[in-house]
Amino acid sequence: MRALQNSGAYFIGGAMVDKSNLPILISAAAAISGIILGWLGRSRTVRQDVVTEASKDALLRSDMDYIKRGIEDIKVEQRVQGQRFDALAERVTRVEESAKQAHKRIDRLEAE
Repeated sequence: MRALQNSGAYFIGGAMVDKSNLPILISAAAAISGIILGWLGRSRTVRQDVVTEASKDALLRSDMDYIKRGIEDIKVEQRVQGQRFDALAERVTRVEESAKQAHKRIDRLEAE
């Protein structure tokens, strides 16, 4: 700033400013810098929120994938158990038929 002698005016950025307008300019500059700093802080907070949400979503997605794999394993195990049950039911049927034939033979032997 370069002061003019006895005039009470200053040159700021090539423009002449009176002393009485200086507090207004300082207040305006403070308000504008406050708005800019507030906006920068808000944008930083928004970015941090996005990162936090993304990490939560990734964790949720990995947990869901883990649960899906567990369910698929249970379905496979259930299918195998169903096949074992069917095989066992078939064997029981054969054993019952064999026992029935054995009883018939025993009955014939007793009848003789």
